[in-house]
Amino acid sequence: MRIVVAGAKGLLGHEVAHVLRTSGHELIAADLEEDLLHDIAALDITQPAMVRGFLEATRPAWLINCAAYTQVDDCEEHEEVAFQVNGKAPGFLAEACNETGATLLHVSTDYVFDGTKDSPYTEDDLPNPLNVYGRSKLAGEEAIRCVTDKFIIVRPQWMFGPYGANFVSTILNKAREQDKVEVVDDQWGSPTYSKDLAKAIKLLLECDARGIFHVCNRGQATWFDLAKKAIALAELETEVIPVGTQRFPRPAKRPRNSLLSTKKFRDTTGKLLPPWQISLQDYLKEYLQEFRQGRHG
Repeated sequence: MRIVVAGAKGLLGHEVAHVLRTSGHELIAADLEEDLLHDIAALDITQPAMVRGFLEATRPAWLINCAAYTQVDDCEEHEEVAFQVNGKAPGFLAEACNETGATLLHVSTDYVFDGTKDSPYTEDDLPNPLNVYGRSKLAGEEAIRCVTDKFIIVRPQWMFGPYGANFVSTILNKAREQDKVEVVDDQWGSPTYSKDLAKAIKLLLECDARGIFHVCNRGQATWFDLAKKAIALAELETEVIPVGTQRFPRPAKRPRNSLLSTKKFRDTTGKLLPPWQISLQDYLKEYLQEFRQGRHG
């Protein structure tokens, strides 16, 4: 299949493009700025005419949108930008897909929920975002659903991986410089490896699925659990100290419980993602190699 990936230079987009390309699909990578060296075309998803022209020229079977404004705290100060990129642009993509015969796969977030549920959220649970980022992403979901029923919306969470800033690399860099690090221990989620998520997206495409899917690695953790495991795997001696959310006031409020049920994904694809601890170990092998080469120094 011919597939366009928007946001192909990002943490997830890079992996999605790689997985699809190596699986034999005809891949057209796009991002905000053209990159001839890496064969990436320019595509600004906030410009309807540009989006429509791009899809008319390429005529893909699928458009995968990994592009987003993901700086959660910055969204509080730049609400208009957040809603333009995360809220309105997905609607532009859906309209262009309708006009050109493509199907849209859009990546959303667990932050559409408020975290007050005591069990994992299902796709049928009512969203109630706590912050601008979550509200803007929910607006994007709603914009798509108003335009078409030919879509997949994937809600992942707590993503880490090689091609972009993420919690794991940040905490390891801190641990190399400090004897102690304090990490929040009262927010719950499922750490998710970008490479596993990219493979899951490929499965959903090849199943020709429709609707909303929660996709994340197996198992649950707090940020403290994730930090402690990462530091141990990196064989660092840094002490990890659990603290409450109130210890680190942030502009954007975070949900207490972001756990997602992946039953629908399992029932649709017949697959489960690996436990997060196993995938974290895989990522750490790559991270440590990069560190030795000076890329994380």
